[in-house]
Amino acid sequence: MSQGLFDFDSDPPSFDGVTFDYTQDFTRLIKSLDRVAHLMRDGTPRTLKQIAEAVGSSEAGVSARLRDLRKERFAAVYGIGEVHSERLEGGLWIYYLTATNFEETD
Repeated sequence: MSQGLFDFDSDPPSFDGVTFDYTQDFTRLIKSLDRVAHLMRDGTPRTLKQIAEAVGSSEAGVSARLRDLRKERFAAVYGIGEVHSERLEGGLWIYYLTATNFEETD
């Protein structure tokens, strides 16, 4: 199974922003990030809607977690090289990840 933020011996990286409140937001956001990262590790291109449905989140939440995965402090945890996005017709975007060291997942 691949490593996630809940598998670390040290403190996981944290979120930031003026509205972030650690006690109210950290657990919810880290669980969401973990679900998005593990889904997307297969490199399959997906829309925000497809990701949101698969992980049980909102499209806005998924978009924010993909932005988090572009940050080195989170990408390093999951072995993510880059988060790619491509615009399709009509303003629809797809997203996919490339790896630096993806491990086998269950």
